[in-house]
Amino acid sequence: MHAIDPLPFTQALPRAQRVVQTCLDAMILPTQDDLSAAMRYAVVGGKALRGFLVLEGARLHGVQIGPASMAALAIECLHAYSLVHDDLPCMDDDDLRRGQPTVHKKWDEATAVLAGDALQTLAFELVNHSDIGTAEVSRRLSYSLAVAAGRGGMVGGQMLDIQAESRSDGHSLAEIEAIQTGKTGALIRWSAMAGAMLGAGETGPLRTYGDALGLAFQIADDVLDVEGDAATVGKAVGKDADAGKATFVSLLGLDEAKRRARQLTLEACDALACYGDDAETLKEAARFVITRSH
Repeated sequence: MHAIDPLPFTQALPRAQRVVQTCLDAMILPTQDDLSAAMRYAVVGGKALRGFLVLEGARLHGVQIGPASMAALAIECLHAYSLVHDDLPCMDDDDLRRGQPTVHKKWDEATAVLAGDALQTLAFELVNHSDIGTAEVSRRLSYSLAVAAGRGGMVGGQMLDIQAESRSDGHSLAEIEAIQTGKTGALIRWSAMAGAMLGAGETGPLRTYGDALGLAFQIADDVLDVEGDAATVGKAVGKDADAGKATFVSLLGLDEAKRRARQLTLEACDALACYGDDAETLKEAARFVITRSH
């Protein structure tokens, strides 16, 4: 077992990608069967921002790399499952993800559905792995991840997002925040809190950080859908407006949405005051979220 060394964000994010990849290699061997291949394909190539948040939170709470890597891969698997299903023709019907064909395009719809299902269940296998820690730590991680992923979190937010497309009476800021707090924010919030749960510590400050970061992340996504290009973003852009989706940009306009993202970044950083200079990397991550190009 090894401690997680402090690194600046520009080095800590690539480290998270390597940690997730190493753990993935141990859990899913690069075999020739389509299910394993599709699962690996869905996870590899992402920014691993959620895994990074797990590792940084774990570092702040003195958790070693072994259990932290299991939780980091768990959230990356669950996030990948959500993207695989979100890209399906019955949902957003996307052909491109991370600059590559989506899973249902590279294989077929049935393989994509099953790969997503398998990634979701693998996430819960990982947070119950013997390397995670005590039974109470696993229970806490499992329960909170189920809540974050389910009807009260990501899946519920996705449903609200779909329903919002058919509305013609407009949306309030509170309604859009409720959609995105579930759809995008719930998994980011869990990622931020997971390290504290692994270390049996207080989750409040990291929860507040995660809440603000999740909304800032979604605003940045909304801005990229307007200002970005597919080659840089790695997926189709301009689809939100075409679908009539409720977004921060559609309600606030570009300039105000960007201002709101900056304010949320400040709120996220302020929530980390109790960690002092040890939280500088998480603060850098918050600033990265609203300035990224993909």
